[in-house]
Amino acid sequence: MIFQKYSRIVFVGDSITDADRDRTAIPGGWGYGHGYVNTLHNLLTAVYPDKALCTINEGINGNDIVDMSERWQSDVIDMNPDYVSIMIGVNDAWRYFDGPLWQARLNTVETYERIYDELIERVKQGAPNLKGVIVMRPFMFEPNPQDAMRAKVEEFAAASKRVAERHGAIFVDTQAAADHWLTQLHGCLASQDRVHPYERGAMIIARAWCQAVGFDWNRTTFDD
Repeated sequence: MIFQKYSRIVFVGDSITDADRDRTAIPGGWGYGHGYVNTLHNLLTAVYPDKALCTINEGINGNDIVDMSERWQSDVIDMNPDYVSIMIGVNDAWRYFDGPLWQARLNTVETYERIYDELIERVKQGAPNLKGVIVMRPFMFEPNPQDAMRAKVEEFAAASKRVAERHGAIFVDTQAAADHWLTQLHGCLASQDRVHPYERGAMIIARAWCQAVGFDWNRTTFDD
């Protein structure tokens, strides 16, 4: 696995990352929510206790790329991360469908991609201990790629992959993991609204992340 002992891993994103986390908690202390970050915290602690990894949840409900950029310094760089794991974009896509009802901001794919590039550059320059960035693409528990909202999500997801490639970041194909699962079971068992995962949906996403970072599911010995 890629993480060194005592690594601080900051997870940042929207409500899928937030998952009702405890905003009053000490970062890395408790209150990880009920989503994929909590799942990963438990898996990393259970299987790699010798690495004493610190996981920090900095997800915020409703965030798009612009919202996230406005808190990037305080919520990401100031956390002094060794690794940053980012998942953002589903709200940038979603606003094209519900946003006109309340005059929400509609970010173009070009704006999203430009800001994403800037954010990674900022954390590379501002976090002295940074060793790596993990880009998790936005996804849906929707099996039909021609569905209008999923097609829009795909536009932003493609941009996130381009950003990951430019910066040498690890790319987590969360949609491939969801699509694989959807060949066997209906999406309503993973997410009520196709976007926000239940706990089993969070596990699907967490598993994809684990595979991308070299998590050893069969680990039986410790490094020390």
